[in-house]
Amino acid sequence: MNITGYLHTAILVSDLEKAAYFYGYVLGLTLVNRPLNFPGLWYQINEIQIHVMVHSNAQKKLCNAQKWGRNPHIALCVEDLDVAIARLKSYHCPIQMSASGRPAFFTQDLDGNIIEINQA
Repeated sequence: MNITGYLHTAILVSDLEKAAYFYGYVLGLTLVNRPLNFPGLWYQINEIQIHVMVHSNAQKKLCNAQKWGRNPHIALCVEDLDVAIARLKSYHCPIQMSASGRPAFFTQDLDGNIIEINQA
């Protein structure tokens, strides 16, 4: 087998409207066409997609509440970490700085999915 690329990550959410607000408006991701017949949204980041799917039991329980990066998560990069922190704080999103000392932090969507944000 020769894996030639990375296509998408699927995230479960309980409320599609709230997820659209977080991923589309707060994070500013680009919504793309989704040719499926069950509730969900697809967002494009360069060649990669995030697939948001609705599930009634989507609420996440953290395996490690002290260090969010030690839980299942996706990682995104930004040009300016301080701008990203300020934006997320302005929407009252939780922020946990990376304990590693590198320029990165973690936040959560409204269902508790962890998103790591790194300085590019």
